[in-house]
Amino acid sequence: MNDLVRILLVEDNPGDADLTRDTLESGRLNAEISLVIDGEQAVAYMSRKHPYENVERPDLVLLDLNLPKKNGQEVLAEIKRHVSLCSIPVVILTSSDAERDIVNSYQLGANCYVTKPVGLDAYQAVVRAVEDFWFSVVKLP
Repeated sequence: MNDLVRILLVEDNPGDADLTRDTLESGRLNAEISLVIDGEQAVAYMSRKHPYENVERPDLVLLDLNLPKKNGQEVLAEIKRHVSLCSIPVVILTSSDAERDIVNSYQLGANCYVTKPVGLDAYQAVVRAVEDFWFSVVKLP
């Protein structure tokens, strides 16, 4: 795939952010990965508010739930509330496997919910599976 894909990674854990970014950058995608580390930054990025006025719309959002300032479900609700943003797929990529988090995320419009596995190889395999699914199988707007 030669087309540039834009991914917004919303992750406050530096280790998970680095691992996700490294895995995606070493894949077959021509990916531009932007990182924000809290919920307020994510909403500002998606709304193109300062300092994100000139960012391009992402093709996919990878969203952690456990974020400072605004949690991931608040961010998800804001994204899905806006007509210009609601068609962007949002993948919840989180350590939580709580049933209430899963149900609430889908009710708010998450496109899929993925629990982060423990272990480097398992984590990379999950990120690659997300990449393959959203950029090989699915047709995006």
